[in-house]
Amino acid sequence: MAKTAAKGTKKVTAKPAAKPAKAAAKATTAKVSAKAAKAAPKVRAKPAKKPGVKLSMLRPSVNNMTVRVFARAAGLDHAETDAWGLTRTPEFLARNPAHLTPMIEDKGLPRGVLWESCAIMQYLANKHGLDKFYPKAPAKRAMVDSAMFYLVGTLYPYVARATYPALGFPQYAGEVGHSDAHPDKKSEAQKAAAAAIAEPLEVFHSFFRDGKPFIGGANPSIADIRLAATLEFLAVINYALPKWAKDYMAAIEKKLGKAYAEPAGDVRGYIAHVKAQAAA
Repeated sequence: MAKTAAKGTKKVTAKPAAKPAKAAAKATTAKVSAKAAKAAPKVRAKPAKKPGVKLSMLRPSVNNMTVRVFARAAGLDHAETDAWGLTRTPEFLARNPAHLTPMIEDKGLPRGVLWESCAIMQYLANKHGLDKFYPKAPAKRAMVDSAMFYLVGTLYPYVARATYPALGFPQYAGEVGHSDAHPDKKSEAQKAAAAAIAEPLEVFHSFFRDGKPFIGGANPSIADIRLAATLEFLAVINYALPKWAKDYMAAIEKKLGKAYAEPAGDVRGYIAHVKAQAAA
């Protein structure tokens, strides 16, 4: 009888004592969790950051390709807008009466906008301290400037006269291609322009590069980007580039990677489309 009573007593007193302890522990944990939740700072979603530079561009253009390559290579925070068919709208003309692309919009500019590819690259390089692409040393900078101005003033007009008819781009007023001259005369002018390209092209090789990989030295400068983009157009007339020029363009694309390849792809795609249409 004594053993049975003892066993019963143990069963009655052991279990009820443990339950209140577990309940108290759970209650304490819940209070701590609630306090921690109140004390924790609330995480708010940050508003989307606006791009630092807005770029209006036309994909088939090498002038536009120039700035697109530069913005990517320099790692600039920018957003691109395709302005195809919009450059003559009242809204665009109100900002840019020259109706030209590429055009950037930036708060730091006196009129808020800037066009001309070389001027855009110079401005952005100066603003962001991109010495790698546009050296600060006066002599080195002068050579980069000279190469760009020589390209715009001498080489590019020849390239435009030689390629624009095949690309379907409008000719400049005063040019034979823009006139009512006989098609034979227009063809002669186009061939003469293509033949004239060799001389200024050699100047870039022998004078501006002068044995260096690029005009900028070991790295491509803004003048190199402008030159390489210009040479892309020559594919539309199957221009026989000298070996050094082919190697030069390949070296720039390898050095800049996707920054060059992606915008170049748009130009090359357009050229392939034009050539396919001509062959059809």
